[in-house]
Amino acid sequence: MAQWNVLIERLSAAESPVRLSWDELESLVGALPPSASKHRTWWSGDRPHVNAWRSAGFTLGELRLGETVTFIPGVEDENIRPALEVPGGLDPQSATERATDTVGVDLVLVTCVKSKLEVPAAAKDLYISPLFTRQRAYAEAGGVPWFILSAEHGLVAPDDWLAPYERYLPDTPSSYRAAWGRWVVERLDLLAGPLSGKVVELHAGSTYVDAVSEHLVAKGAGVRTPLKGLSMGQRLAWYNAQATDPGVTEDSGIDPGPDVVHADTAAFVAGLLDEGWAMSPVEFLAADPKDWKSPGLYSWWVDADGACDLTTGLGQTIAPGLIYAGLAGATRWPSGKRSTNTLWSRIAGMHLGGNHEFSTFRRTLGSVLAHASGDATIDEAALTAWMRRHLRVVVVASTDPDTLGRLEGEVLATIDPPLNLQGMNVTPIRARLKELRRNHR
Repeated sequence: MAQWNVLIERLSAAESPVRLSWDELESLVGALPPSASKHRTWWSGDRPHVNAWRSAGFTLGELRLGETVTFIPGVEDENIRPALEVPGGLDPQSATERATDTVGVDLVLVTCVKSKLEVPAAAKDLYISPLFTRQRAYAEAGGVPWFILSAEHGLVAPDDWLAPYERYLPDTPSSYRAAWGRWVVERLDLLAGPLSGKVVELHAGSTYVDAVSEHLVAKGAGVRTPLKGLSMGQRLAWYNAQATDPGVTEDSGIDPGPDVVHADTAAFVAGLLDEGWAMSPVEFLAADPKDWKSPGLYSWWVDADGACDLTTGLGQTIAPGLIYAGLAGATRWPSGKRSTNTLWSRIAGMHLGGNHEFSTFRRTLGSVLAHASGDATIDEAALTAWMRRHLRVVVVASTDPDTLGRLEGEVLATIDPPLNLQGMNVTPIRARLKELRRNHR
């Protein structure tokens, strides 16, 4: 168990940023848990160790998991509390504070996204996902120069003309990412520099942020990451909170009708469909359970080999990708009784560690795989092992269990996972799946 008193004493005596290697930090506080080197969420939120360095008047600066940690004197640099909530979970009282926190930003960099037009266009119009439309609206409303971080083209101005492309920075070699980050910052210094003394706000995933942060700091720039550690759904909710009309932007494609749940639906759909946020079962189980002890929705994804296994068992083609989505913790109606289920108990306890009798998803998979192998019964251990090899899960939390059941229905109608049955349109896959499931009631 780490002890933070020595670190507090060191920080209290410092008047400038304190950068520690991982070994140096552990020599001060003791051994850190494995989650500290794997998950950025461990370094945020209302946690004893986070409150320790805050009590010394420091906030977390640059973080390289398992390598270095930098503590910076001054107020918290986050613009949003890193709680695990999405639409409805942002503290309304802090909305004004977040708005005033944008004062002093000189440049805004936003991330590219996978969803693009099929024809060349100005970069600001090429990317078409709900995340990008919100990023763009936020950047344009700030009144400062903004650029797009493109895995293919480096730093891109909004009006630069681009053709569609397919490149995802986390899939590139470390040598490419290192050169890419240096190239981006040098170009930014050329186009909008000099960077010394300027504050650059980054709206991107950790791979993009890590690639450019060190080079920005070397140029004398300050770096802000207001969305650090947030899931896709949380990011969309954060942008909604900044907008004049939360949840509805000009290009979002959301029906601006009177029912506010439409904005939540769009945010959850975008989150559940973003495979970039998917975790393997091992990664999910390695997380702090407290991070996911809340209601919410989740989506399960299968790899190519797993899709082949399901195709064999069903006799119907299952493509790699999204196969199932569900919820945890929704209020039961019409009784109004609150559920004690959480995302953690549903995924870790019922899906990955349970019995098919208590998990619709396990029963579905088990029925298909048992038929594929010619077995009369579902082998629970083999099923769990198969899930760990071939599946990944995207998790989006919520703080509104009362509307979660209705929200799930709208989300499922939009994303239409092939292995969901209840309330879904009949398809050959679902018809065959029902037949196989009858053998394992």
